[in-house]
Amino acid sequence: MPHYDLLIRHAIVVTPEGLLTADLAVAEGQIVGLDPELTGSAAEEIDARGLHIFPGLIDAHVHFNEPGREQWEGWATGSAALAAGGGTLCFDMPLNSSPPTCDAAAFQAKLAAAERSSLVDFALWGGLIPGNLGQLDELAALGAVGFKAFMSNSGIDEFPAADDLTLYDGMARCAQLGRLVAVHAENDQLTAGLAARAQRAGRRSARDFLASRPAVAEIEAIGRAIALAEATGCRLHIVHVSTGRGVALVAEAAVRGVDVSCETCPHYLVLCDDDLERLGALAKCAPPLRPAVEREQLWRQLADGQIAFVASDHSPSSPDLKGLSGPNTQHPTLNTQLPDFFGLWGGIAGVQTSLPLLLSEGYYARGLSLATVAAVTAANIARRFALPPQKGQLVLGADADLTLVELGARYRLAAGDLRYRHPISPYLDRELRGRVLRTFRRGATIFAQQHGPGQGGGRLVRPV
Repeated sequence: MPHYDLLIRHAIVVTPEGLLTADLAVAEGQIVGLDPELTGSAAEEIDARGLHIFPGLIDAHVHFNEPGREQWEGWATGSAALAAGGGTLCFDMPLNSSPPTCDAAAFQAKLAAAERSSLVDFALWGGLIPGNLGQLDELAALGAVGFKAFMSNSGIDEFPAADDLTLYDGMARCAQLGRLVAVHAENDQLTAGLAARAQRAGRRSARDFLASRPAVAEIEAIGRAIALAEATGCRLHIVHVSTGRGVALVAEAAVRGVDVSCETCPHYLVLCDDDLERLGALAKCAPPLRPAVEREQLWRQLADGQIAFVASDHSPSSPDLKGLSGPNTQHPTLNTQLPDFFGLWGGIAGVQTSLPLLLSEGYYARGLSLATVAAVTAANIARRFALPPQKGQLVLGADADLTLVELGARYRLAAGDLRYRHPISPYLDRELRGRVLRTFRRGATIFAQQHGPGQGGGRLVRPV
């Protein structure tokens, strides 16, 4: 009779084909049994009757900022928050660590920090900036999952925007290296000019910030990036698309054979421009929140498969950079009245809430299938980035990266629930449905309700 490390019985397993009531067995970090009636014993056995098992969430867009800016968020707190949200793997962006991940030495420094503290497995983005074309080869050799470039101001002086020649040359080299290029697509000349004009005129409110980053800035930049990728044969990914027209450009290019994909974020699916005025800097991001009509278009495109996946773009900061002060900084009321909304940090903390928001606003509110939720948080990401076949799916031989969810649970998100370094979130006090009870990374528990986080253990994941 077989003996397993872990045996989860009577669970509702979310597969690409639909829901399967089954037992799931784990040995040596991998799924070794998946059947309605498994025989055998285990070191730990869980009765999961009525609970759902999802693939461990993969977040392809996080900013954990270590080394160098751990005071905003580091690997220990960022990965603990991801695990509490059902996540088992993240891709860390290159720009907010110091130095940014634009050469081999910086990659090695970030790798060491992640290996020391990360609960979740991780991949590391390399940077594509003016002047580092010669470093792309060494970053790819070390395992960079892809290369990130900004077509607008990144907000970090050490990570300048890529001009068109840098993008063209970088894309050509990445095509030879077999690595994907991801771009923050906003027209820098347009957004910078509109922002400067507004500030000179003394227009510095939340609405003025929204007006300085119109949808056309995103749409134009997406079209330009697609043209450069098509010319160079580069695999292209557009991060955090906020408009239906932007998604449509990507879908149209893919139909004609361009190797291009896009992601959106929970905040574009859940919030809208009116929320920016209500929440203030908690909801400031770039591209900015859009009108509700754009939000609903994104939901339709997600259901139709035009959006490859959802990523948090978790971009935290210390409270002072958000203009927050006092003993209760997670509940500010005066952000929109600050003298200069343009000067506040533009980033939303959301790595812990992606799955609950997709369940609440997707599955429950809009009928998004659970199979689609699993695909856009795991399988599609693993496939797009050519991750090892053990990642992103609940099949025999896969890594036992999974999350156990009480789908019908209702609760209000409290500051005490958050594992971030700073309990700042635009979703506090929001009612959510779908509670993560336990998260397993390669069979090891890295989050459990009523228990503290585990200790490290994350590994580098390289594309194959």
